[in-house]
Amino acid sequence: MNNTQKEKEEYLEALWEMRERGITSLSALKEEMDKDFDPQILDELSYQNLIELNACDVNLTKKGEEQARKIIRAHRIGERLLYDVFGGEFEGGACEFEHTVTTSLIDGICTLLGHPRECPHGMPIPEGECCKSCAKSACNAVVPLQDLKIGESAKVAYINCKDDRRMHRLNGIQIRPGAIIKLHQINPCYVVECEGGHIAMDEDIVSNIKVWTNVKTFDEEKKIIDKDKRRLWRNYLKKIK
Repeated sequence: MNNTQKEKEEYLEALWEMRERGITSLSALKEEMDKDFDPQILDELSYQNLIELNACDVNLTKKGEEQARKIIRAHRIGERLLYDVFGGEFEGGACEFEHTVTTSLIDGICTLLGHPRECPHGMPIPEGECCKSCAKSACNAVVPLQDLKIGESAKVAYINCKDDRRMHRLNGIQIRPGAIIKLHQINPCYVVECEGGHIAMDEDIVSNIKVWTNVKTFDEEKKIIDKDKRRLWRNYLKKIK
């Protein structure tokens, strides 16, 4: 990808994020882009019918919104991949990731991670076709973790948790979207197996964890996940070379 195209995508991404905050002013975009602000790029985006530009405001067109949506989805899926699967620093890597991967690869990663709803910062991840297909499939029904039977395995789909400290605690014990867990005990507290460890949790925490039950046995699914991690990492390295 040439630098000009990458710069255009950075502007579309910035405009999407500004809109999430309810901001559309041209002055705010200049502040957002700082020293990278270039009026010529705005003119090119306007010429391509990706933005509507006037003296005070700048807005995404329908065409620009769709393109920005793909960029944001790729960026936030990339963050989830780097954070959940590889456990590394996710912001810098995701910035490159969004410009190098195809939509089909993003959908594959999204499926592997359990169709996450939010990035590690808590911002919403736009839905992809894979998410819509999953939502329509009865066999992919998402249920609360406490609905599992003892000995049953499931894949974490998402976590409804607005408490940052609690979310960090769950991430710290490897309970995150895409993780495979197995229920061992429900009384006097819930005990689950995840990533080779046994974790005790109270019902308040368990009620916020939603899972898919249509997975293979715990050991079989873990082998598949490990294989997919290696494959995705190889594909990512090829894309950024």
